[in-house]
Amino acid sequence: MTALQHGLFIAPYHDVTESPTIGLRRDLEIVEHVEKLGFAEAWFGEHHSTGWETIGSPELMIAAAAERTSRIRLGTGVVSMPYHNPLMVANRILQLDHMTMGRVIFGMGPGLLPTDAEMIGVDIKSLRSKLEEVAQIIVPLLSGEEVTHETSWYRLHKARTHLRPYTLPHPEIAVASAITPSGGMLAGRYGFGMLCVAATETAGFDVLDENWKIAQQMAEEHGQRMDPAKLRLVVPMHIAATREQARKDVAQGLARWVEYFDRVAPAGMRGMSGAGDPADLLVNAGRAVIGTPEDAITMIERLQAKQGEFGVILFQAHNWAEWEETKKSYELYARFVMPHFAGTNRNRQASYAALESNIDRLEGERTKGAEAAFKAWEEKTGRKA
Repeated sequence: MTALQHGLFIAPYHDVTESPTIGLRRDLEIVEHVEKLGFAEAWFGEHHSTGWETIGSPELMIAAAAERTSRIRLGTGVVSMPYHNPLMVANRILQLDHMTMGRVIFGMGPGLLPTDAEMIGVDIKSLRSKLEEVAQIIVPLLSGEEVTHETSWYRLHKARTHLRPYTLPHPEIAVASAITPSGGMLAGRYGFGMLCVAATETAGFDVLDENWKIAQQMAEEHGQRMDPAKLRLVVPMHIAATREQARKDVAQGLARWVEYFDRVAPAGMRGMSGAGDPADLLVNAGRAVIGTPEDAITMIERLQAKQGEFGVILFQAHNWAEWEETKKSYELYARFVMPHFAGTNRNRQASYAALESNIDRLEGERTKGAEAAFKAWEEKTGRKA
């Protein structure tokens, strides 16, 4: 049985009315915060347009976060490979592999924002096929091998990275998977992990287990093995002591986020704008948790029932709430949700249950012991205690 790990997925989402400087600093601060709480991973996205998702280089964020932390693993979530020469990306990842002493995870994808592709003249319809071309040579590149490979958009001639990997045989690789089966097919063919960025979206949830089956079938056909420990599911959540408090915390920020997300998300992930209270829509459709630690536990158990075994739940960083409430949300998750799935308190709870069921009997025995001691004292001294 794979032990469930917990992480943070930072796209990020920063309102265009707020300081981008403070937003980026807080992205780093929150990684420090969740490492202290016991989170195992943090992932940074790559985007170049729309104004909200302000990280253009996840590698820069990982380099900065690595110097502030010592244990948490740091992933690119994800590098949009059709925008880059794969040799240059491999060089940056291997440099981070050394700088983090093995804590980097390389996540790659086709690129989510069509506005990114349009700005640099990349045919949006070609993004998935370009990612497939990169997938053919990314393992040998990250393993330090020499690669010659030519496509319509790059040419590598006896190319090799400057550094050989710190992590042997190479850093862990994951591929983004949303709704279509393309991510699962690619993961299965090459044995990559999967990063399910739309796990709770209706269309994404419906195909969760099916995309994993596709990945397993492809893996079997190509002599690979899919490891459920490297299957990661992203979930939007905000947690407070009560559901009422959680909704109060996110009322303003959620409305702004919905305005943005419904414009930029793929068609199967929209439908919140103008449809009533967005908190009601998200919660009632099972698309997000806006509630208590118990609600988060219910959501994760729902995903386990649908998907089966998986390795990491990634708490989506969305900045719906103010800074202190956001940090409190992660703290409540760490205090109550993480120990539930780890079974951390199983022995303590058994001990407390034994106390509850046996205390009257044991108290009676303790009283008898005290009475016997008093009687022995009286017999010995002739005096009552």
